[in-house]
Amino acid sequence: MKPITLYGHHAGPNLKKVIMVLEELKIPYEIKINPNGRVPAIEDPNTRITLWESGAIVEYLVETYDGKREINFEPGSPEHYHAKQWLHFQVSGQGPYFGQAVWFKIHHKERLQSAVDRYINEIRRVSGVLDGVLEGHKYLVNDKYSFADVTFVFWFEVIPWVAGHAVDLEKDFPNVHAWLDRMNHALLSRKS
Repeated sequence: MKPITLYGHHAGPNLKKVIMVLEELKIPYEIKINPNGRVPAIEDPNTRITLWESGAIVEYLVETYDGKREINFEPGSPEHYHAKQWLHFQVSGQGPYFGQAVWFKIHHKERLQSAVDRYINEIRRVSGVLDGVLEGHKYLVNDKYSFADVTFVFWFEVIPWVAGHAVDLEKDFPNVHAWLDRMNHALLSRKS
């Protein structure tokens, strides 16, 4: 198999989630910097597909390269659609809201406290949705570690940076905290 070329910005959570899926599926890849850096893009020489948008890339990778259903589900099954549902929630909810929190807290030239508060409240809301669904469950879909879980990990890394003490995952969202801890341990054990 020829390596997939992945274009993106080295620090972006959306690039990291695509990398995580590539690594989970043991797909060879090489990273090239995308000067715009807004979204990751791939070129797959094996299928001659070029894609951009992290959610579309994740769907493509698991549908094309996860024949053993390591981090995916049987196509057409309820779990398959539930995993896609969570992917869409991540790309339409978590990513934009967490990203806007970063923008208004870190990069916006003037301090707009109402915008900062709005997006920190959205971080809390999204975390609350996940915390409720994870009550009594290890993972989002059928208690199986899947691409649906993977896509959320890196955006949670921005919380201490943008929200400080306003969002305490361990205290306020213990199911999310335990889920992220489980995924980090799973990732470390897969790498060793």
